Amino acid sequence: MKKNFWLSGILGVSMLAVAACGADETEGDADDMDANGDDNDDVEAEDDEEDEDAEDETDEDDGDENGGDASVEGETYTVATDNSFVPFAFVDLDTDELTGFDIDLMDAVSEEAGFDVEYETVDFNAALSGIQAGTYDASINAMSITEEREDSVDFSDPYYPDSGIILAVSEEDGDIQSLEDAEADGATVGTGQGSTSQDYLEENTDNVDIEPYPDVTEAYQAVIAGHVDAVLYDEPNILYFVEEQAQGQMFTVGEKLTGEDYAIGMPQDHELVEPINEALETLRDDGTYDDIFEEWFGERPEGT
Repeated sequence: MKKNFWLSGILGVSMLAVAACGADETEGDADDMDANGDDNDDVEAEDDEEDEDAEDETDEDDGDENGGDASVEGETYTVATDNSFVPFAFVDLDTDELTGFDIDLMDAVSEEAGFDVEYETVDFNAALSGIQAGTYDASINAMSITEEREDSVDFSDPYYPDSGIILAVSEEDGDIQSLEDAEADGATVGTGQGSTSQDYLEENTDNVDIEPYPDVTEAYQAVIAGHVDAVLYDEPNILYFVEEQAQGQMFTVGEKLTGEDYAIGMPQDHELVEPINEALETLRDDGTYDDIFEEWFGERPEGT
C-alpha cells in the first residue's frame, strides 16, 4: 500500500508538471472541449442546427410568421358554390360579381390560412358530386351536415348552426298552413333537387307530390305563378327571398322543421380540412365572423 502511495505521488507530480508545461498550448483547446472530450464548436454548431430544425418543424406545425398555414400557403384551390342561393352565394346584378355570406366567409378563411381560391359556380348537386369525386377541393354553398354525406365527404366545423327548413306558400291565409295541411290536400310541393328538404319530404310524407328543382329560385317562382302549391326549403334562404324579392307574393307558414348545421365540404382526407378549421376558429375569436354574419343577416349571431 505504501509503495503504491508513493508511486502514485510521483506520477501525480509528473503529471502536474506536464500539465503545467502544456497549459498555455492547450488552454484554448480546453475551452473548446467538453468533459467528454468533444469539440464544443462542433457541439454548438450541431445545437444550432437542431434549434433551426426545431424552429422549422414548429413553423410547419403552427403556420408561418404571418399566421397562415405553411402547408397550404400560396396554393390555389378550386371551390365550388351554387350562385342561386341568396344570401349565401349569388351574383350581384349591379356589379356582376359573385357575392354573399358564403363568399365573404370563404374569402376571409382563405386569407387567414394563406391560400387562394378560384370559384366554380355550379348547382348544388354538381358541387356535392364534384367534391365526392375530388373534382373540386371544397364546396361552400350552405351544405348541411348529414350522416349520409359524411360517408363520402369531410366537413369543416359548422359555420352556420341550426338552420332548419320551412314551408312557404303564395297565399298568407290560404288552406295550407303546415306540411300536414299540404299532405291532407295532396298538394304539390316544390323543393331543391338533392337537398335535405327533398329528403325530408320523401321520408315524412305519403300524400305529397314532390317537385324538385335544380335551381330553388325556380321553385319559388313556381309557387308565385301557381304551378306548385308550396315550397319546402332552407329557412334562411326562404326568409331572404320573402323579404327581399317576393314583393308580398310568398309567405312562410308553420314552424321550422329540423335543425341542420352548414359546413364547408371537402373530399375525404383533404389537406384543407385542418387549415380551414383553424382559420374558422381564428375568425370567430377575433370577431371577423360576427362582422360578416351581421352584414348579411342584419344582426350578430345569437349568443355573441
